[in-house]
Amino acid sequence: MSTLTAGRSADRPGDGIGARLDAVWLAIWRLFTSVNFAVLQIIVLALLAVVGMTIRQLPGFAFRSAGDYAAAMADIHARYDTVLGAGVVDAMERLQLFHVFSSTWFTIGLLVLILSIVICTIDRTPRLWRMASEIRVVQPDAYFDPKLPDRVRLAGGETAPDAAAVRSILRRRRFAVRATEIDGVTYLYGDRNRWTKLATLVSHLGLILFLIAAAVTSRLGDEQGLVVAEGDTLTVQPIGTPGLLLVRNNGFEAPGLFEDGVAFDFVTDLSVYRDGALLARKQIRVNDPLSAGGYTFHQNGFGPAPNLRLRDLEGAVLWSGPVPMTDQAGGLPFGTLAVPGRDLGLQLLLDRTSAGVGTLLILPYIVIGTNPDGTPEIETGFPLTVTNGATAEFEALDLEVTLDGFSEYTLLIAKRDPGQGFVWFAFGALIVGLSITFYLPRRRVWARLAPDGELALVGRSDRYVDFDREFGRLVDDLVAARGVGPGAARGGARDGAPESGAGHA
Repeated sequence: MSTLTAGRSADRPGDGIGARLDAVWLAIWRLFTSVNFAVLQIIVLALLAVVGMTIRQLPGFAFRSAGDYAAAMADIHARYDTVLGAGVVDAMERLQLFHVFSSTWFTIGLLVLILSIVICTIDRTPRLWRMASEIRVVQPDAYFDPKLPDRVRLAGGETAPDAAAVRSILRRRRFAVRATEIDGVTYLYGDRNRWTKLATLVSHLGLILFLIAAAVTSRLGDEQGLVVAEGDTLTVQPIGTPGLLLVRNNGFEAPGLFEDGVAFDFVTDLSVYRDGALLARKQIRVNDPLSAGGYTFHQNGFGPAPNLRLRDLEGAVLWSGPVPMTDQAGGLPFGTLAVPGRDLGLQLLLDRTSAGVGTLLILPYIVIGTNPDGTPEIETGFPLTVTNGATAEFEALDLEVTLDGFSEYTLLIAKRDPGQGFVWFAFGALIVGLSITFYLPRRRVWARLAPDGELALVGRSDRYVDFDREFGRLVDDLVAARGVGPGAARGGARDGAPESGAGHA
């Protein structure tokens, strides 16, 4: 035999390669259809998700430019370096742990899980189709043995129901009935919710769409935090993006905030423009966003934005406008402003006097280098304080700062989620599939009617279905059709405890 095999291999050398390829393909197929492999994938993705929810993640705007990324990572280092060390934080950055949900690892995990579900669905579909489409009306006599569970036998006689009566009773119970006769014996088969098993394919489709939505959103979605002062305009996407979107804060209101310190509403009058043309305008609230240009703009926060006017000592205006104070120092609003055209910046701290008058502390600084931890090394000047309408003059810096008043900025979350449509379809498919599977389970009944009227029944259903009561009511109907009390219809075989004469009526 080995000589014959060797001879065949020599005649067809490609057969060995083909067999190895078939073996490799079969191994891959078995791996992707393995439940253990699917559980392992879910565990890995769950662990990555826990990491992403535990560790502070980079905001969406960090990926707009190298400068934004560096600034966001500086915040991450300031948060974790003292706890973990700069080296560990750098290693975590290389492992993409600060943007887990858009990382290469998470994306690969989602794609592999999608592939596994698709392959499992393809593998199960032929079997599900055969289970639903292939029907066997005639069963062997041993199948109706009353010693087996879920079997009932009704004795024959002149009052025994005929095939038409049995068919009618099954149909009243919403069974689709097929019948055939062999050698005087009539076999009937009742099937209800025959195609229910195929609903699992709809559920699988829902899972696949959920994963596709996650992959699409993580790779193609965008989420930006936008700080827009009153009267200001800000770009949503990087400058140069085709169809560039801009948002304008036409006004912000927090009724009750300045009266008793507790706001009962937060309202931003927001306009969205594309290439200079107005797309939409709306007063947005916390739970009432504005959708325009593929983005949804949510009201997320607010804060003070003092209106400053910067001039040189000759009166030339260097800056004029509100300055959002998005940080805090000592529990007070804090912000910085780079002076245009100068290697100079201003640190700003907002406070109020005992009389409730708002004051702004201004501290000029210049960057003279970089500290060992990567933060800028600064040298500060002498601070000055201004009140509303007053001017602070820094003669040595050829600069004067006027506080023209106080306004507010609004913090918006601009979110583009291209996977949202997939999520709704996935949710619908999953709910429909599960509802059909659990609320419309398949039930089947086989009946064998002998020439003398003896009727043998078998009732089958899915494992999670309590079919006993329904099967019992069916038997009661059959007993009632022959005019005999229902107590005689049940045999001990139904509960798996055979007795002499049990299972007959």
